[in-house]
Amino acid sequence: MKDVIQAILENEVVKLQPLTTADFDALYAVAADPRIWEQHPEQDRWKKEVFRRFFNAAIASKGAYSIIDKKTGEIAGSTRFYKAEGEGDTILIGYTFFAVKYWGTGFNNIVKKLMLNHIFQYVEQVNFHVGEENFRSQQAIAKLGAIPAGKEIVTIAGEAPKVRLVYALNKSNWH
Repeated sequence: MKDVIQAILENEVVKLQPLTTADFDALYAVAADPRIWEQHPEQDRWKKEVFRRFFNAAIASKGAYSIIDKKTGEIAGSTRFYKAEGEGDTILIGYTFFAVKYWGTGFNNIVKKLMLNHIFQYVEQVNFHVGEENFRSQQAIAKLGAIPAGKEIVTIAGEAPKVRLVYALNKSNWH
């Protein structure tokens, strides 16, 4: 599955390339804006030492991407595919964040559609973990057609366990 979740994905607007350790400084320059994390369960992720743990976990996941704006060549944010224990023919998309200048531009929708079109060649369902207070992300996922499917306790990167809402999107409901 590694080749599937680390394929370079691109269209005319965006390029998703596997995240590397060399991306840290450029990605932290995006993540250092506290506004990005205001609705997120980990609201202090803008701090360098906190972001470093998150970044290291992203690298270790072997499913993380840097999101490149093809118009400017800049890193616009990051996202990843990941697998939960016992999920079978399901994969998750999450840990997505963008520089504030991309909010409300449709950029997130373009990225998610690119990811979904790719991954639905290999799996039957995609789930999304979203923070309970992250209303922007909840709305964005709902616009893709994902529906609420419960709650889970999720722990990442040595952070305290947090409740995440689960949204599900089946291959048969995509498109």
